[in-house]
Amino acid sequence: MNQPKQASIFNIAVIVAALGYFVDIYDLLLFTIVKKPSMLGVGSTDLTILADSTKVINWQMTGLLIGGIIWGILGDKRGRLSVLFGSIILYSIANFITGFIQTVDQYAICRFVAGLGLAGELGAGITLVSEILPKNKRGIGTSLVAGIGLSGAVAAYFTYQFTDDWRLCYKIGGGLGIILLFLRIKVAESGMFQQAKGNKSLGDFRMFFNNRTRFKKYILAILIGLPTWYVIGILVNQSDKFGEKLFGSKTINSGRSIMFAYAGIAIGDILIGLVSQYFKSRKKALFVFYMLTIISLVLFFSSYNNSDLSMYIICAALGFSTGFWAIFVTMGAEQFGTNLRATAATTIPNMVRGALPLINMLFLDVFQKSWGWPLVQSGIVTGIIAISITLVAFYFTEETFQKDLNYMEGEEMLP
Repeated sequence: MNQPKQASIFNIAVIVAALGYFVDIYDLLLFTIVKKPSMLGVGSTDLTILADSTKVINWQMTGLLIGGIIWGILGDKRGRLSVLFGSIILYSIANFITGFIQTVDQYAICRFVAGLGLAGELGAGITLVSEILPKNKRGIGTSLVAGIGLSGAVAAYFTYQFTDDWRLCYKIGGGLGIILLFLRIKVAESGMFQQAKGNKSLGDFRMFFNNRTRFKKYILAILIGLPTWYVIGILVNQSDKFGEKLFGSKTINSGRSIMFAYAGIAIGDILIGLVSQYFKSRKKALFVFYMLTIISLVLFFSSYNNSDLSMYIICAALGFSTGFWAIFVTMGAEQFGTNLRATAATTIPNMVRGALPLINMLFLDVFQKSWGWPLVQSGIVTGIIAISITLVAFYFTEETFQKDLNYMEGEEMLP
């Protein structure tokens, strides 16, 4: 391997992984941004749009869950680059075809296929970057990947504002992905993976469950990411409803709230890499951002949140404070050996995404529908539960900043 090139955080692998994640997030959030016009465009009505859009997003999340496992295993068995190529081809084609759909069922199928593809991008990119950069720089490298990538949500928002054509937005997303394929030709495979090729345990998903220590690490790695999708999936996504209940506003645009939140997340994800570097610790940096998240949540439900402007500002603050996605996924990759690293880094974030329906079930079905709680009270209690679980998981999670990644899972204790 060419070590001098690997020492730079601006090498081609980091740049391509960042741009790949940019397109990934553009496509992942585009449905939320164009939900109403696109659903009406495929035959939904004001009476059916809630049920129809829920069906589409559920199919997308199912694709993410299934794809996370498939791409993770392939990333360890066939290589990090094979996943980067395969995932981008799949979701680019799916998103381009989405620009021509005519029915809700076609929409759901396309989002399912896109979800399958989208599931592989981040985990493979983070794994590759983690393995080619020296340990004292990999936190900054992965933060750049996530920070630049997450700005894709902002790009998706402004693309729709500029074009006012949801079909064209999907076609643009598909085209951007195909362009990326040409850049990826220049990216070299991870040297750690090349050394591990041929090992029978590569991508053995069962290994997360047949060893108590590995199972504990895997579950903890998932739970420390819960606040991100509580904040985005409930508070920001339904900021219009919370604004109406908190201060009587009927003019908040939840798509704009998402744009502000993801702008904040992008900045936070870059900054947390620098904070981690300053403390020489993943956990200390994560703890700082957890505290910022709690402060932002208090502001969200306080009397300071009393206008559309304050709601957008607080959504940006919530996004910034939950901008620990990069460190969270990096820690997931760093927890495990080369033979399971891509599987871990790909499945862990998608398991967190897959937890959103469970969080929604608690927030909506249990607290509001079954127990009759109002929206705001349900939001507060759901947040307290999510943050509490995360803080407990965080306490038991191991520090990985200085960890040497060149080892095989299951062989750590061998001489």
